[in-house]
Amino acid sequence: MFRWIPLVWANMGRRKFRLVLTFTSILIAFLLFGLLQAVRTSMVEGVNMAGADRLVMRNKAGLTAPLPLAYYEKIKTVDGVRAVASQSWFGAEFRTPQNPKEPFALFATQPGPLLDVQSLIKLKPEEKKLWLQDRQALIVGSLLAQKFGWKVGDRVPIRSQYLKKTDGTDTWQFNIVAVFTTDTPFIDGAAYMNFDYYNEALAFAKDNIGSLTIKVNDAKQASAMAKKLDAGFANSDFETETATEREWIKHWIDQIGDMTVIVTSVTLAVFFTMLLVIANRMAQSVRERTNEIGVMKTLGFGATLIVMLVLLESLMLTLSAGLVGMGLAKLLSLGLAPLLKANLPGFALPGSTFITATVLMIAFALVAGLWPSLMAMRLKVVDALRRG
Repeated sequence: MFRWIPLVWANMGRRKFRLVLTFTSILIAFLLFGLLQAVRTSMVEGVNMAGADRLVMRNKAGLTAPLPLAYYEKIKTVDGVRAVASQSWFGAEFRTPQNPKEPFALFATQPGPLLDVQSLIKLKPEEKKLWLQDRQALIVGSLLAQKFGWKVGDRVPIRSQYLKKTDGTDTWQFNIVAVFTTDTPFIDGAAYMNFDYYNEALAFAKDNIGSLTIKVNDAKQASAMAKKLDAGFANSDFETETATEREWIKHWIDQIGDMTVIVTSVTLAVFFTMLLVIANRMAQSVRERTNEIGVMKTLGFGATLIVMLVLLESLMLTLSAGLVGMGLAKLLSLGLAPLLKANLPGFALPGSTFITATVLMIAFALVAGLWPSLMAMRLKVVDALRRG
């Protein structure tokens, strides 16, 4: 078969403009396929990064509705709960020369329990001591620190978009005592402050929390524990909705849409169009070489060999363009991964995607080349020579 490759290659290049258009169509199709698979991988990775032994509790009425601080005290005493920390959204803004109102994620929480619940946050002994003792302490994720140019020892003013202090101002002062790095960009892009410092300064909405992160003793019983906790607050003024952290993240991803369905739908549409383009190109190629095929048959080329040559041309075209497209998708994923780390952790093109793509290339090439190859096989020598 390999000895026929130069002949097939020469046939492919006869109509260079058409070759470029077909090659580009296939390249773009597999480039999109690769990038969509990288997005899907990132979404799955985000769910997998979530702790199986952590629960998230919020007000059943919605994220904007608060919970009483008393819930935090009550849940600490529940059997099976290892640790619990509250999170209150601060609505933070930091003024920069480029943007006077740069928003970011800042949560008020209990310093000690946070480290117990979010075991990914690792602080040095001296950093932990300051975090636990300094009421104005702020610990900052590495991505956020890099964004604002913050470092340990800085004292920074941070404004709240909607909260007021008892003195009428809306700005809190903080001492950055630690910059941490985790494997979870969602955490690395956030900062945490002392809840008591936050709560005592509030002019209104005191003793309220936004949500609770709960670490349980047995990950296998996490779902059962969630139901138990919700049952404890049923029929109260502040009913709760609790789910595992993985279910919580998956819920937010589902708000965007079913990524599997989205990726599959877009991919099918792109590949269907690509299949028509390849099939049309191969059919035109066979029609233009009708006379040559007749001559080849006259010289003794069998029907099987004619079919093989047409299919080989379809395979070479699809594989060469498809592999270039996947290669570009890989390079783009490597380049975009650092930029998308905060929102799409794990944005990458796994090796299994290349295997899937190669199988698809072969399948599409064979399907697209099947009818043109049968046309060539059934072509009678007399008819072919007469058309020539």
